[in-house]
Amino acid sequence: MRFLQMFVVAVVGLSVIYWAISLYSASVRREKLEKLWHAENPDSQDLSARRVFVKEGMETYHSGFRKKLIWLVYVVPLVAMAVIYYLTNTN
Repeated sequence: MRFLQMFVVAVVGLSVIYWAISLYSASVRREKLEKLWHAENPDSQDLSARRVFVKEGMETYHSGFRKKLIWLVYVVPLVAMAVIYYLTNTN
C-alpha cells in the first residue's frame, strides 16, 4: 500500500515537472523561431507572415522527437522506482 501512495505522489510531482519543462522548452523553441524569422527577414514588417512561420515551426516541434523526449521525465523515475521496489522485496 505504501508503494501505491509513493507512486501517486511521484506521478503528481513528475506531472508538475513535466509541465514546467514542456512550457520552458516550447518557449525556447518559439523564441528561436522568432529570431530565425528576424535573421532571414530583417526588414520585413509582415506580422501575419511571421505568425504563420512561427506557428508552422511550433507544429513541427510538437510532432518532433525533442518534444517526445520530455516524456522521459515520467518514464525514468517510475521505472527506477519499480525496479528498486522489486529488488528490495524479492528474496
